[in-house]
Amino acid sequence: MKRAIPVLVLSVAGLIPVWRYEPSTGTSTASSAAEATPSTSSSGTTFTGTTVTTEKGDVQVQVTYDGDTITAVKMLKQPNHPQTTAAVPKLISETLEAQSADIDTVSGATLTSDAYKESLQAAIDQEASAASASPSASATSASQVVAGPTVTTEKGDVQVQVTFEGDTITAVKMLKQPNHPQTTAAVPKLISETLEAQSADIDTVSGATITSDGYKESLQAAIDAKGA
Repeated sequence: MKRAIPVLVLSVAGLIPVWRYEPSTGTSTASSAAEATPSTSSSGTTFTGTTVTTEKGDVQVQVTYDGDTITAVKMLKQPNHPQTTAAVPKLISETLEAQSADIDTVSGATLTSDAYKESLQAAIDQEASAASASPSASATSASQVVAGPTVTTEKGDVQVQVTFEGDTITAVKMLKQPNHPQTTAAVPKLISETLEAQSADIDTVSGATITSDGYKESLQAAIDAKGA
């Protein structure tokens, strides 16, 4: 009978590691969840768009600028869906090329594309507001950045941002413009004429009359605001 006792003790001792090992599974899972939290980029100036709720899930975009240039776009939130996963790289690539939210909707991912552009535009608007509030942040002390009002047209919203060096218009940027081929073709002409004329007294671009009128109205307001 005495010889059976050590065997029993060893059997119980052998179960202890099994019992103690069980909680470690929960600790590993919590660690994985923490690692999934998005991190903010430290390069350039970062602006975070609004969270847009869709039927597929939430969408939120983060944009990084180097000066006035969009250098990176990061998805903070996106639907867990194969079509979204395939669409996101295309949306980001088009954004970096267009340097605006004026990009095409990805076929098969319309909801995500629309939400992406909405969140993206909100981030871009934040950058524009920051630039207007601190006109000398990315330019010389004599520079001034003024954003004209948003002009609503039948084709879409138009908003112009003007950079002045003293009294000279040195740059014009479209903050908002209709998503239309004729508008895309007209904008460079309107900006070129503005830099040459140094005023809003420029010709309307044929085939883009509505956009041209909206552009000139926003432009004139920016010029007037600078002189005020």
